[in-house]
Amino acid sequence: MPTTSSRLLALLSLLQTRRDWSGDLLADRLDVSVRTVRRDVDRLRELGYRIETARGPYGGYRLDAGSDLPPLLFDDEQAVALAVSLELTAAGGAGLGDGVADAALRALTTLRRVLPSRLRHRLEALPLIVVRPPAPPSDVGSGVLVAIGAAVHAREVLRFDYASDPTDRPPRRVEPHHLVTWRGRWYVVAWDLDRADWRTYRADRMAPRTPTGPRFAPRDLPGGADVSSYLVSRFRGREGTDVSPTWPCEGTVVLALPLAEVLPYVGDGVAEAVDEQRTRLTLGAWSFPALAASLLRFDADLEVIGPDELRVAFGLLADRCARAS
Repeated sequence: MPTTSSRLLALLSLLQTRRDWSGDLLADRLDVSVRTVRRDVDRLRELGYRIETARGPYGGYRLDAGSDLPPLLFDDEQAVALAVSLELTAAGGAGLGDGVADAALRALTTLRRVLPSRLRHRLEALPLIVVRPPAPPSDVGSGVLVAIGAAVHAREVLRFDYASDPTDRPPRRVEPHHLVTWRGRWYVVAWDLDRADWRTYRADRMAPRTPTGPRFAPRDLPGGADVSSYLVSRFRGREGTDVSPTWPCEGTVVLALPLAEVLPYVGDGVAEAVDEQRTRLTLGAWSFPALAASLLRFDADLEVIGPDELRVAFGLLADRCARAS
């Protein structure tokens, strides 16, 4: 027979795996009586777990959130995933502020202290190195993210000062719809009430004001797009209701380079070998001059396949380069 402590842990583990449990089913899983289940539920409540009881013939038990954080149980995969996530956050890979990174490091230390040896060995066999760019994104304080997230969740107008604004400018007023990350930065997608248009703001430049404004009814993003497609389209130069994850300008050239020398720098483009010394490459950009300039970085002769706008852009760049030289 399992001890009372091991039975309580088994009961807690079951309650965490699904929303509702009947007393009969719990008793069957634990191989005990329904009366023992009731006593064990009372013991867990004394330890701080908020377990609701539903009355009636189909009643049962439900583990709900309480006012304090009780001890938690994780299976092996959950524990490893949590440790890896904490390591990434503590190393600054999440783009959060130093306060969040320090808290993540403390949580990781606590978790490692109680991990079984088999799980510690799995983590030690997975060394993580977070490589940050030479100019890392500005950190965002956890308080700022919490304030923004609360306004998004409550659908309340957000008032904030923005770093690029003059000091005498009144606070901006927006209807915040999404808090998202993009390449190591946090952004807020919102409807700007003063400009009557959609805007994207960097969270590290925002200083939220209190109190927040009135509640609002959420609007649909332009073109009925989801937030991922909308954000990608904005960072790729599309405007207004033109929402698409593709680049607004695309072109194809043949480079006088073998495929192996081109592939490392293709990004989201498409490259295929024409022969051993030439590569057909299709890339996109926010404008055709930008696309032409991007193709010149390969430092090789090229042939423009199309479109004609790309040929015109190369002529424009040639004139500019001639004047600059």
